[in-house]
Amino acid sequence: MDYNSPLFRFLAPKVMPLLSSFPLHPRLLQTLDALGLHEATPIQQQAIPVALERRDLIASAETGSGKTFAFLLPTLDHLLNTPAPDSGTRVLILVPTRELAHQILTQGQKLTSGTRLQIGLITGGESFKFQRALFRKNPEIIVATPGRLLEHQEQGTPDFSDLEVLILDEADRMLDMGFSEDVLSITGQCSRTRQTLLFSATLSHRGLKGMTDTLLRDPATISLSTVRDRHANITQQIIPADDKIHKQGLLSWLLQHESYAKALVFTNTRLQADALGPELRKQGLRAGVLHGDMSQDERNQMMAFLRQGTVKILVATDVAARGLDIKGVDLVINFDMARSGKDYVHRIGRTGRAGKQGLAISLITHQEWNLMTGIERYLKHEFERRTIREIAGKYRGPKKLKSSGKAAGGKKKPVTDRVERDHAKKPKQRLRDRKNIGKRRQPSGSGSTNTPREAGHKPLTRKAAKPAKPD
Repeated sequence: MDYNSPLFRFLAPKVMPLLSSFPLHPRLLQTLDALGLHEATPIQQQAIPVALERRDLIASAETGSGKTFAFLLPTLDHLLNTPAPDSGTRVLILVPTRELAHQILTQGQKLTSGTRLQIGLITGGESFKFQRALFRKNPEIIVATPGRLLEHQEQGTPDFSDLEVLILDEADRMLDMGFSEDVLSITGQCSRTRQTLLFSATLSHRGLKGMTDTLLRDPATISLSTVRDRHANITQQIIPADDKIHKQGLLSWLLQHESYAKALVFTNTRLQADALGPELRKQGLRAGVLHGDMSQDERNQMMAFLRQGTVKILVATDVAARGLDIKGVDLVINFDMARSGKDYVHRIGRTGRAGKQGLAISLITHQEWNLMTGIERYLKHEFERRTIREIAGKYRGPKKLKSSGKAAGGKKKPVTDRVERDHAKKPKQRLRDRKNIGKRRQPSGSGSTNTPREAGHKPLTRKAAKPAKPD
């Protein structure tokens, strides 16, 4: 069956609208019913039948589309229906970030609650000794980040010779983070008869084809929505800002006047996140901070605070843009504009999930205008312009625009800069220097200018005796 054919896409939502429609193990169906999970998302409708056929799969879907269950359900069904081998890990799930690993672990534990299947977590920030003990317990499923797993592999700890299923989640993100060689090194030790499922937000990444050609065999391809697709449930706005101080004022006003259950504020640097968090708390806002310099325990605690409602606002770097599934996030604010279109999409993808409405606001200074317009062209979507009258600034956007939407004349240097640059290349020519070119410099001295002074020091002479004073 062609899973990308228009006929399949037309019939899939109508033929398989419920998770109970799939031939899954009875224990899984009971667990889904107990969790209140009934309707299948589009990626689940198309990916689960392919995975149940034990085919390799390449799937692309936007964040929040339910792809975690799309690969967990058929994988768990295979483990429950197939006798376990004598030794070794049966399923390996590789993910780019610790947060995504913890999310998959949580979802997997929910689905395996009625079974004897065990799931282990291998990420940085945890005890190396504890993780070695975990491998000795031989859990059926390992969820891991490539860096830490490669460290264990170099010491010969894991055994993937009996691996039955390899899952790569957020493969494009792993490539962006430089994990390509680590992933290939890890998979080189895995059983060649395994099934491989690769999920990515985009299939157009430059290095993705090389990875798929190496790791997958005759894969089926499913592409629902890409990072360029417009998020219909998210209103996207930009607000011009004069400078960083004006941005802080705009951020405070938005967090105090917009209606939201939970909000995410994104910055490009850890220093900026650490500066904004305490500043917002001074204003009586329940704000926390999340970035890569924090220990794993601190990150887990902060995420627990956000889920429990102790913290309502999370100031974070892009470490939170992927892998975080937090219910109730209906406001995303880009204090710093994302560095790329893909990063922007993953940031705003934290809201507007599961059919709910969300709001994404980006604060833009004149230095970020061209970056913002580039992201608009990447998404093929124009952001809504907005101004807050109560705290409006002087900057309203470039006075002149190119046809591309970028600021006109932004790259030209001022005349004064060009003059200084030209002067820096050639030293200033003085008239006296030009007149004396080729002439020997006359030595200076206290005597006559016509008599040159002898070279060297004057010989030492005895001082003449002073005449005696008369009595």
